[in-house]
Amino acid sequence: MLRPEDFTKPLDRAAEHARRWLESLPSRHVGPTATADELADAFGGELPAAGLDAASTIDLLAAAAEPGLMAMASGRFYGWVIGGTLPAAMAADWLVSAWDQNTGLRFATPAVVAAEEAAARWVVDLLGLPPGADVGFATGASMANFCGLAAARWRVLERVGWDLNGRGLGGGPRVRVLVGAERHDTIDMALRMLGLGAPETVDVDTQGRIRPEALAAALDEGEGPAVVCLQAGNIHSGAFDPFPESIAAAREYGEQHGAWVHVDGAFGLWAAASAATRHLMAGAEAADSWGTDAHKNLNVPYDCGIVVCRDVVALRHALGLHADYLVHDAQGDHGPGDPFEKVPELSRRARGVPVWAALRSLGRSGVDALVAGLAAHASELARRIGELPGAEVLNDVVFSQVTLAFGSDARTQAVAEYLARDGRVWMSGSRWHDRGVLRISVANWSSDGEDADIAVEAVRDALAATEGF
Repeated sequence: MLRPEDFTKPLDRAAEHARRWLESLPSRHVGPTATADELADAFGGELPAAGLDAASTIDLLAAAAEPGLMAMASGRFYGWVIGGTLPAAMAADWLVSAWDQNTGLRFATPAVVAAEEAAARWVVDLLGLPPGADVGFATGASMANFCGLAAARWRVLERVGWDLNGRGLGGGPRVRVLVGAERHDTIDMALRMLGLGAPETVDVDTQGRIRPEALAAALDEGEGPAVVCLQAGNIHSGAFDPFPESIAAAREYGEQHGAWVHVDGAFGLWAAASAATRHLMAGAEAADSWGTDAHKNLNVPYDCGIVVCRDVVALRHALGLHADYLVHDAQGDHGPGDPFEKVPELSRRARGVPVWAALRSLGRSGVDALVAGLAAHASELARRIGELPGAEVLNDVVFSQVTLAFGSDARTQAVAEYLARDGRVWMSGSRWHDRGVLRISVANWSSDGEDADIAVEAVRDALAATEGF
């Protein structure tokens, strides 16, 4: 029999360690101070014959992990488009674990499904997407894009009379997928998993935006079922594809239905939620599917991608299943649908509940201010760092991304290495336009003016330390 008191001590210890961790974030070294190899002994070795009580296990875990933790939740972390976690979303995620609901069926877990469905409606509304569109909560932006592209694959083949679910891909028409030359690599990964192979690349401008005239020309060079992937937020420049012209080109393709349009908006889709940045998403609502990650600019815990699909039937036929032992939503394709019909999992945690908590705690005005604040913080960092001798801002800062160089590739790399050692901030290195760059991604709700001051000072010190490169 379950005894509630068995949970008291381990949960108390976990809460205490969590509080200590959060209290350390404003001042701690951002990067980890130990490597995975150095931590191996603390976690590894032979599995002991005897177990350890739950509270002591939590104490051991926290102590062993501490030197290897990256302060990704810090307002001074600017790497890899990784947001923090809002207080309400974190607390809701703890409840999700305690409730332990397998969020697959409306019938079985009505409370968490109702919360997810409310969150889904709010997301669609905030992002200006078509009312009535289907929403699935996937593991992250990668799987959200996978889901949208799975629906696209099913629908474009159905339009030409090919039964994908019954016959598979073998022997069927080839599905063309056209992408900008600077799409995110996870699009290619999703296409591989879907058996669609490498995409056709289309020319982009200096900021990574797809050229609509090049897209139209590329579409005209082929035939057959086609999918176009557009981008809301280039990972280096933050730029957004020109949606009206690009979607018009996709719609003009073919004799009857045109090409399906999917928008990869891992972080950029949230620009639509703020009056200050909404213009960047103008026209994107005319696409067919959209993928994003609530962990990024909405700042909920990990494991929360969101796919939105205009074509309810396509998404559910691509990903759903039917089994006699499952109590399905009686309304079928005309109702809200069961959660498992919209993502590749039958069993999953209630990952949409922290989205509900984040949105309910912020309200419409709070989401607007959050998104606008991220963009403003990026612009401020670009202006102040760009004024430092030897620093160069390479992109047009339109949203939350700043890409920098410091003369030679060697010096840019040296600056990145200095910042990692120094620990006051974290900014990730990359390559863009065949140059070594330092990339700033502003995605944390807590990043403020004090964090910006620290960041500018750290880069100034890095430049002084690398002057001879």
